[in-house]
Amino acid sequence: MANSLPTEFDVIVMGTGLPESILAAACSRSGQRVLHLDSRSYYGGNWASFSFPGLLSWLKEHRQNSDTVEESPAAWQDMIHETEEAIPLCKKDETIQHAEVFCYASQGMDGNIEELDALQKNPSCVASSTLIKPLDSTSLSEETHSSHITSYEVPTQDNNVDNNVDNNPKNNEEITDTAETSVKEEYCGYDTYKHTLSDGTKDEIKPVLENNSVPPKTKRIAYSQIVKEGRRFNIDLSSKLLYSQGLLIDLLIKSNVSRYAEFKNVTRILAFREGKVEQVPCSRADVFNSKELTMVEKRMLMKFLTFCLDYEQHPEEYQAFTQCSFSEYLKTKKLTPSLQHFILHSIAMMSESSCTTVDGLKATKNFLQCLGRFGNTPFLFPLYGQGEIPQCFCRMCAVFGGIYCLRHKVQCLVVDRESGRCKAIIDHLGQRINAKYFIVEDSYLSEETCSSVQYKQISRAVLITDQSVLKTDSDQQISILIVPPVEPGAHAVRIIELCSSTMTCMKDTYLVHLTCSSSKTAREDLESVVKKLFTPYSETEVDKEELPKPGLLWALYFNMRDSSGVSRSSYNGLPPNVYVCTGPDCGLGSEHAVKQAETLFHEIFPSEEFCPPPPNPEDIFFDGDEKPSEPLGTSNIVMAKLESSEGSKNLESSGKHLQN
Repeated sequence: MANSLPTEFDVIVMGTGLPESILAAACSRSGQRVLHLDSRSYYGGNWASFSFPGLLSWLKEHRQNSDTVEESPAAWQDMIHETEEAIPLCKKDETIQHAEVFCYASQGMDGNIEELDALQKNPSCVASSTLIKPLDSTSLSEETHSSHITSYEVPTQDNNVDNNVDNNPKNNEEITDTAETSVKEEYCGYDTYKHTLSDGTKDEIKPVLENNSVPPKTKRIAYSQIVKEGRRFNIDLSSKLLYSQGLLIDLLIKSNVSRYAEFKNVTRILAFREGKVEQVPCSRADVFNSKELTMVEKRMLMKFLTFCLDYEQHPEEYQAFTQCSFSEYLKTKKLTPSLQHFILHSIAMMSESSCTTVDGLKATKNFLQCLGRFGNTPFLFPLYGQGEIPQCFCRMCAVFGGIYCLRHKVQCLVVDRESGRCKAIIDHLGQRINAKYFIVEDSYLSEETCSSVQYKQISRAVLITDQSVLKTDSDQQISILIVPPVEPGAHAVRIIELCSSTMTCMKDTYLVHLTCSSSKTAREDLESVVKKLFTPYSETEVDKEELPKPGLLWALYFNMRDSSGVSRSSYNGLPPNVYVCTGPDCGLGSEHAVKQAETLFHEIFPSEEFCPPPPNPEDIFFDGDEKPSEPLGTSNIVMAKLESSEGSKNLESSGKHLQN
């Protein structure tokens, strides 16, 4: 552990979200001395991925931050000279609000509270795969959350279901006749429920278990099993996919950062229409193999999609409708209602009211151009979650000499009164660190600096389920589904369903992400969609034949700040050499983050290339090495103290990585 950092840098980056990490990598690659700090204990900020116990610890941290006011650990005011002034930074993260957690799975472990407690108090939790030390997982405050439980979350006694019944008949013989309707236990500060019923439950269950004519029940998933296998989960705070022809994929390939990650192709595009989930044919092969479309519909769809690929060459086809919505334009093309729905919501992925004809045609063309590069859909998903992508760029920065320091808070920016430029930061240890340029993630700015900013919000839900929303022969499907709004003016809900082969959830479960622009709290925005598609797991044992919906085991709702639309002029009193990066936006891809990083890089270093390809290993030699006798090509680079062998493996193993 280093007690202090070097005091002179070219660039200081605060925050390890995607745009900051791309910028740090680009600056380091161009030969700048980079210090990359994060006040958090994990990489990625609101772009991070967590294991299940890591997510519970993250929730705990946010609750504690909202309940306490942190005092400054060091008096930095005395370090400001007469010719300087300070811009204080925010002391706590306020980008997450209205977090609510619900558990629908039974407690499991035959009610062994001590064993489950031991699992949660020693989770070895990981916030993204390169977290250095496990977060503290001691229990939260003894606060009751009974308001979080709705009537459909807690089964009544009339259900005649014991969610704590083991599938083994021998274990069921040991059930006592104790009358107990709802026993509440608190784990990690959130309520989970064990439901045992009144006298007679034992006798009612026995015939079902002993009846040989009834097929055996599928294995029930208990909350204790989720906790026990919690490290198999990698849960994204921001749910996104990568367009196969998008800016992020191009940057990963160009910079060779892609070698740090692995990806899987999204296998299905789904649609929700008339209360049913259907698969959308999007490639030529899918269209002609589809059993849902008639031959006439197949020809109509192929004709329209072919037109969209080069719609700019046929302006006469759409210019009269440029002021109309895309949905109105589709009606003029004599497409059937089902085709209109597929194109609008599952291919263009646009809303009916806010999408113009040109926007819809452009989105449809982009979708079609991304088909076929890596598979039958336009999208890729990174193994182990979206949180891997910022870390990949952090590794690149470390390879080219960047210094990393997590859990390192910055108290203020130091500004020279005469020039108006920022010249240094003062960290939580009271150390003054100088630099030429400063890159700050939006959440680091104080309320005073952001007093004129109008933020949008994103509503998010994370679900753990036992089945896919659309069953097929394969249980390893990665799907995206757009649920259109019911009311005019409301927002469509984007659903991404991940299987265990993505390394984001344990076997026999699915990880489901819901995202939309916020109108209210996340739960108010998304719960109606959750009820349409899923059944609380506590109710699925009543009659599997009558409950075709997947069972919902666990749910988290939260609102996340969307600062993507904020202009620099909205911030008060920022020096010209301080550049602001925004958090995740509500879009499906990461195009905004890549564009922002490239734009800011060219503002800082207009003559430098943005993330050029790395040199070949044989063209790299170190100071002191004997130079080749024959001149080398322009790609040959002399690099001093390039720790490639350490930094390319992992940030923790890099000699440039510091921890405070």
